[in-house]
Amino acid sequence: MGRLDHARYRGCVDRALSFSEIFNFRDVGGYAGHDGRTVRWRRLFRSDSLSRLNGADETAFGALGVRTVIDLRRPHEVKRDGRVPAYDGLGYHHIHPEHQDWDEIPYEQRIGVARYLANRYNDLVEQGAIGIATAVGVIADVESAPVVVHCVAGKDRTGVVCALALSVLGVSDEDIAADYALTTAASERFTAWLRAKGALRTDIPKPYYSSPAEAMLLFLTELRERHGSAEGYLLAAGLKPEQLESLRTNLLTP
Repeated sequence: MGRLDHARYRGCVDRALSFSEIFNFRDVGGYAGHDGRTVRWRRLFRSDSLSRLNGADETAFGALGVRTVIDLRRPHEVKRDGRVPAYDGLGYHHIHPEHQDWDEIPYEQRIGVARYLANRYNDLVEQGAIGIATAVGVIADVESAPVVVHCVAGKDRTGVVCALALSVLGVSDEDIAADYALTTAASERFTAWLRAKGALRTDIPKPYYSSPAEAMLLFLTELRERHGSAEGYLLAAGLKPEQLESLRTNLLTP
């Protein structure tokens, strides 16, 4: 397992884009990938729920030129909160990678937050493999970019999909984990906003709002132990070799 480079972590902070009621929207470009190439900026974004876009935020979002939104939430979450506002030319994909509800798996403090989260991510990729592969396939399509991947908090389902895509692009586990850990600051902003609205639950288990880099490092290490690589996992889940190549062609600099 690699060691997190905190200098790289600090350097990632500027990739966040500011919205008034979206708290975890950021660009995943700029990371070093295969053969000295770099992940392109303004091709792949990750976010928390886009259902709260309104007013000036809608205008700012529209200015990004996003062509595709991948919504990874459960159907009842979409029904409860709504979806991204419609824009001319915006493609919307609701892809639910089916997996066990976390509320059915109580958090035990003795195992720690990172271990609990890594276990849930391992469950997600095994139980929801078809949905995960479908989402990465949409990202790989040249017609999709710029694309935004989101769930509720933009942390877990979104984090796993983005981690797999970045791994295929040749981004190191340490950089992937550093990007994932940026959600910590976003979670603090989100919980402060919920608290101000009087909508913050007091019984939320700690892993639900935590994103330690160690959790992502554990997950990536264990995925590789089971499947050999992110590519091996995605191919077994149904992605085609040409889609993996398309992902690299479209999201890496020449």
